[in-house]
Amino acid sequence: MPSSADSSLTRANMRFAAAIVLTGIVAGIVGWVCIHLLHLVEYLAWGVTSGTLLEAVTASSPIHRVTVLALAGLIAALSWTLFFRKNRTIVSVSEAVHGRRMPVLRTLWHAITQIIIVGLGASIGREVAPREVSAALGAWISDTLGLDSRDRRIIVACGAGAGLAAVYSIPLSGAVYTLEILLVTLNARTVAPALTICAIAVLVTTGWERPAAFYTVPSVSATLSLTVWALICGPLIGWAGLQFRRIVHSFENARPRSSHLLWTLPLALTAVGVISIWVPSVLGNGQASAQTQFDAAWLGGLGLRVALVTLLAKAVTTLVTIRSGGWGGTLTPSVALGAGLGAVTGMLWSLMWPGTSLAAFVFIGAAVFLGSSMKAPFTGLILVIEFTHQGAELLVPACVAIGGAVAATAWAQRSATSDT
Repeated sequence: MPSSADSSLTRANMRFAAAIVLTGIVAGIVGWVCIHLLHLVEYLAWGVTSGTLLEAVTASSPIHRVTVLALAGLIAALSWTLFFRKNRTIVSVSEAVHGRRMPVLRTLWHAITQIIIVGLGASIGREVAPREVSAALGAWISDTLGLDSRDRRIIVACGAGAGLAAVYSIPLSGAVYTLEILLVTLNARTVAPALTICAIAVLVTTGWERPAAFYTVPSVSATLSLTVWALICGPLIGWAGLQFRRIVHSFENARPRSSHLLWTLPLALTAVGVISIWVPSVLGNGQASAQTQFDAAWLGGLGLRVALVTLLAKAVTTLVTIRSGGWGGTLTPSVALGAGLGAVTGMLWSLMWPGTSLAAFVFIGAAVFLGSSMKAPFTGLILVIEFTHQGAELLVPACVAIGGAVAATAWAQRSATSDT
C-alpha cells in the first residue's frame, strides 16, 4: 500500500495539474476579452472596422485626434485618481510572483483603464493588462486549490506569461518570458507548466489557426554587410535599450499618484494628440510606429527622415505618457524604438555598403533593443520572430548583434555600479 507521504504528494501533483489547466483556460479568456475590448474602443473612437488603427487615424481630422486623446487623458486621470484616493497601491506581476497578494477586482480596474486609453490612442503598451489580470487569477486559483508557495509562484508567473501569449498569439514568447524574466529557473517543474499554460491560453483565444503576423515584413536574408553592421551597431542599440529602461523606471517612480493626475494626464495626452497631427503613427501601443519603420524603404529619399521623426516622436510620446501618470507596458513601444534605430542606422549603413534589405536591419534593431530594455535577450529575439513570422534567415547576424548588446549592457551596468 502507498504511504501517506506518497498519497499526499500525489494529491499535491493533481492539484498542480488542475491549476495548470485552469490557469491556461482563464488566461486565454482574459486575452480574448482584452482583444475585443480594445477593438470595441478603437471602433467607437476611430471607426476601426477593418484595416489598421493607423489607417483610421490618418483618415481622421486633426481636431478629432486631439479631442480623442484629450478624452483619453480625462478618463485615465479620473480612473487612477479614484484608484489611488485611499492610498491604494498597484501590485506588480513580479511582486505577485514573490508572494504578494494581488487583489483581483483592483487589478481588473487597473487593467481595464489601460486597455481603454490604449484603444483611444495613448502611446503606451497594452500587454501589462492581460499579464496582471491573468497573474491575479492564477494566484486565486492557486489559493483555492491549496498549492504550496513553490507551486503557487510557478502558476502566478505562468499565468502572467500566458496573458501575454494570449493577447498576441505568441505561445513560445509567453513561455520564454515566464522562464527568463519571472521565474529565472529552468527545470521540469517550471518548463512544462510554462509551455502548457501558454499553449492552452493561445488555443482558447485564437483557436488552431494562427492569425496574421503582427507586423508585415518582406522576405529577408542575411548578408556579410548585415553581419558587420550587427557587430558594430548591436552593442550601441543594446546600450540605448538599457538607457531607455533606466529612464522608464525613473519616470515610473516619479509619476504622480494623487489629484495632480487630474491635470498632468489630460495635458500630456492632449500633447500626444497634437503630435499625432504630423506623426499619426505615434498613437496606440507602438505597432503603427514599428510598421512604419519596416515600410520606410518604400518611401525613397524621404525614408530616412520619416524613420528618424517617427523614432523621436514615439520615444517622446511614450515617456511623456509614463511621466505624467500613465500606466501600461513598454514592450511594443520598445519594439518600435528598436525598429527605428535599426531603420536609421541601416539606411546610413546602406549608403556605404548597399545590398541588404532595410527590413533586416529593422528586425535586428527591434530584437536587440527589446531584449536590452527587458534585460531578457532570448525573450526579445523570440518575441520579434513570433511578431513577424520571420527570422530564421537572420539568426546569425541577430545572434551577433544580441551577443554584443549583452556584453555592452553588462559592461555599462558594471561601470555604473563602480562609479556609485
